[in-house]
Amino acid sequence: MMLGLFWVPLLISCCLCGVISTVQKSTMLTSIADGILCCLTGKTANLVLPLESSKPSDGFEFMEVKPGRILRVRHVVPERQPLGTGRQASDQEKKDVHCDAGETGSAAGTSVHCKRRITVYRNGQLVIENLGDVLHSEILQCQDGDLEPCSTVEVELASSPDPNPAPPSCLLSSGEQKPAPPPCRRRRKAKRTVQIDSQRVISSCKGTHSDVALFFVHGVGGSLDIWSSQLDFFSRLGYEVIAPDLAGHGASSAPQIAAAYTFYALAEDLRAIFKRYARKRNILIGHSYGVSFCTFLAHEYPELVHKVVMINGGGPTALEPSLCSVFQLPSCVLHCLSPCLAWSFLKAGFARQGTKEKQLLKQGNAFNVSPFVLRAMMSGQYWPEGDEVYHAEITVPVLLVHGLCDKFVPVEEDQRMAEILLFAFLKVIEEGSHMVMMESPDTVNTLLHEFFLWEPDMSKKEKTVPVCETVNTLKTNRPVDK
Repeated sequence: MMLGLFWVPLLISCCLCGVISTVQKSTMLTSIADGILCCLTGKTANLVLPLESSKPSDGFEFMEVKPGRILRVRHVVPERQPLGTGRQASDQEKKDVHCDAGETGSAAGTSVHCKRRITVYRNGQLVIENLGDVLHSEILQCQDGDLEPCSTVEVELASSPDPNPAPPSCLLSSGEQKPAPPPCRRRRKAKRTVQIDSQRVISSCKGTHSDVALFFVHGVGGSLDIWSSQLDFFSRLGYEVIAPDLAGHGASSAPQIAAAYTFYALAEDLRAIFKRYARKRNILIGHSYGVSFCTFLAHEYPELVHKVVMINGGGPTALEPSLCSVFQLPSCVLHCLSPCLAWSFLKAGFARQGTKEKQLLKQGNAFNVSPFVLRAMMSGQYWPEGDEVYHAEITVPVLLVHGLCDKFVPVEEDQRMAEILLFAFLKVIEEGSHMVMMESPDTVNTLLHEFFLWEPDMSKKEKTVPVCETVNTLKTNRPVDK
C-alpha cells in the first residue's frame, strides 16, 4: 500500500527512455514553470477547491460528512416492481419463497462456526489456531463451497531460534546409538491471547435481494470512475451500488490542510457513508489503499458486513508512511513532476501501455488529484492498529483478487493475507496488473459475482475434504466456468 519508493526508478526511466511525448513535454514545461512560481510565492498550485453545489444529479449524490467536507457518491438504486395488493401480493410472496427454497444460496444462508485462538508471544511470534469450520477455497469450480470438519490448524507467522536445542546423541558400549532424550522446553508465556467463538450466517447475495448493498472504495489517486465497469455491470443485475470519491479525489471537496487526509479522517468519512447507505447485508469492495478502509469497516461492523473483496490490497501489515518516498518532496516539486508521475503510474499500474491505457490517463476523470492531496494522502497512511492480529480477528468471508503483473503489490503479500484471514480465497489473474478491474473488467466482474452468489454447503460437512491450494490462477483469455 505504500508505493513511494517504487516511483523513483520509474521517473528516471521515463525521462531517459523518451517515453513522454511532445505534448507531455510541453505540459511538463508548463508544470515546471507553475512549480517554480508556487515555490517563490509560497502557495500550492492547482488545489482542488470545495464544490460549489451539493445537489444530486445523474445518479450522483453529494453528502456532507462534516461541515464543509462534501463527498461525491454514486448511488444507484435498482427499480424493483412493487408488489400488488390483496391476492396478487400474496401470490407473489408465495412464488418468491418457492423460488428461493428451490435455488441454491437463498437469503436464509448457512451457519458457519467461527472459532480460532490467536496468541502473541513475547518474542514476537504469532500463532493462529483454527478450531472451527474451515471453508473450501475453490469457488469457480463449484457452485457451493465445501466445508471441512472441525480441525485445528496452527500457523506460525514468525520463527525464532530454539533456546533449548536438543543435546547430541551418545554411543553405547556395544556401538549402538542411544537416542537423545527430548529437550526440556520451558512453557512460553503468552503476551496476548484473543479468543474468537461465534456463529456467522453466510448466504448468497443476489441482485433481487433488497437487503443487499455493494460498496466500492478506491485508493490513492483514483476516483469512483475506476469502478465504472463494475458499477454498470452490477447495477444492471439489480444490485444497489454505492461508490464514493474520497476527499480530494474526483468531484469531492479538497480541504487545504494535510490533517484532512490521514487514515483516521478518511475512515470516519467512510463510516458516515456506510451508516447512511448500509443495508442488512453489505459487501465491501476495495482497491489498493481502499482495502484498508474496507478492513476497518468489517472489523467495526461485523454484523452488517457480509462479505469483503480485496483487490491488490497488500499484506496484513500496519500502515506507516515511508520517510524516503518521493511523495515527501514539497508540493511544488511534485507539481513539476506530475507528467512523469502520470506516465510512471501508466508503466507500473497497467500490464500493457497501449492506446486504451493511455486514453484512461488523458481523460483525467479517473486520475485527477492535485500534488498537495497526493502528498498528504501518502504521508497520512498511518494506522498502527491494522496489524496481523487485527486482520486475524475478522470473521467475514474475503475474496482476494490479485493481478500477477502488479509492480506495486507483490503476490506474496496477498498470500500472507490469505494465511492470516479466517475465510480467505485468493484468485490470481495472470494478465492483470494493479488496475486489474479496469484492464480485465469481464474477468473481475465474473469473479465478484460468483463470490456474491457463493454459499457454503453444510451437507458436505461430515466427510473429510482435502484442503485446496491457496492460490488459484485464472487466465483472462480463458472462459470462466460458472
